[in-house]
Amino acid sequence: MDTLISFFLSIRWQDIVDVLFNSYILFRFYILFRGTNVIRVIVGIALLWIVQRIALSIGLIVTSWALQGIIAGAALIIIIVFRNEIRNVLQAKNLRAILWGFPQKSVRTPIESIIEGVYELARNRVGALIVLPGKEDLEELLQGGVEWNGLVSREMLGAIFWSGNPVHDGAAVIQGNQVKRVGAVLPLSTREDLPRYYGTRHRAAVGLAEKTDALIIVVSEERGKVITVKGNTFHPVNDNLALHRILADHLGMWGEQAGTLQKERREALLAALVCIFCMGAVWFSFARGVETLTSLEVPLEYMNRDPRMQITSTSVNTVRLHLAGSGALISSLRPDQVNVKVDLNAANNGENAFNITEQNIALPPGVRINRIEPPSVQVALDMAVNRELPIQVDWVGALPPGLILESVVLSPSKTMISGPQRLMERMATIYTEKIQLGDLKVSGRATASLAFGSASLKAAEGQPDKMEIRYTIRKRSP
Repeated sequence: MDTLISFFLSIRWQDIVDVLFNSYILFRFYILFRGTNVIRVIVGIALLWIVQRIALSIGLIVTSWALQGIIAGAALIIIIVFRNEIRNVLQAKNLRAILWGFPQKSVRTPIESIIEGVYELARNRVGALIVLPGKEDLEELLQGGVEWNGLVSREMLGAIFWSGNPVHDGAAVIQGNQVKRVGAVLPLSTREDLPRYYGTRHRAAVGLAEKTDALIIVVSEERGKVITVKGNTFHPVNDNLALHRILADHLGMWGEQAGTLQKERREALLAALVCIFCMGAVWFSFARGVETLTSLEVPLEYMNRDPRMQITSTSVNTVRLHLAGSGALISSLRPDQVNVKVDLNAANNGENAFNITEQNIALPPGVRINRIEPPSVQVALDMAVNRELPIQVDWVGALPPGLILESVVLSPSKTMISGPQRLMERMATIYTEKIQLGDLKVSGRATASLAFGSASLKAAEGQPDKMEIRYTIRKRSP
């Protein structure tokens, strides 16, 4: 339980934003490409990635390397093979359709209008070739033709296949409630088992049905008969009820429920949850799957010290932290993001021992501590007192030959020093910084700072830490 709580506490807000942002991208990808072969290929690549991570975790180096290469090339394969589907998505009218909006529900194809138009063409012995695409894209198989984008109606179909119309010999492609293209040329079948009375229209219908999941309606000009072709199946259609059933099956309109919208919402919600789960798994794989180790030398900081006491000595001034985390976090780790603080609130006068634990250490979320060296620190504290001490100049060296230092006057000659009580008891005087006698040739004045000799010593509040030295030098008598 503690491990689980520690894991959730280690999650950064950047990690949450990262997972949600990429989950939304994956969800939009699903919304835009659902129902196409792109999604199926993406699922296959995702399964390969899972296998690759498993192979890496159990030490199958060659297998992991091979799968990683396959996955890297998959993006190029998707762009080349499914360029038409990708182009159709990117040709959206506005950016909102890609980033936010949901594809509009497919416009229902007017089956009755198609049936009326087909049987009127059959009664008048007018040949016709009508294509109703399935889920697969037909762009690469259709040649020529004219973009039409007219609403489907009985009159529209009659006008398209009227013998005086320049496009009557080609195929009409119907999507939704519109005739998208007319006069399109379809690939011809090379099958030898087709009936002899099948003409060019029939062979074109069979050729397209062999390569796609489209439904093709053929009206024979010579016999006035109607057949439908899908896959390798031919259906002679003798009445409008049979044609209605075939069209409804192809367009998915049989048994359409009133709760279709609720079903789509449930599917979208499930897809969103799956996307979040998948991105969470990817994040966990990268953030927790492969750990990187590092070590940092961090200075100790002391806090909550009693202002009446001073630190006289410590066993160490820095600690070495051995850290673990994902490679991305460790590589971006800066020394100023890590600090170690020791709380002196409960410290006593004298020697104190403090254990250094994770509670003393501030780390970025996602980075964990493996080891602390040393695990404890000794801190000596002493009560701060003030004491007046005489000042003595710290002369070094010797005067030039023939000179004598006759007198020295300090101003002030005494000063108040603040420091630890035990240290102050051992002191009888306070020295200035070193002054070289060899640099003195004539009488004069100099300013010198106090040399405290310990970081715990300082001038008491309101006391100067510098003094003036007046010295007299004369020549030695012969």
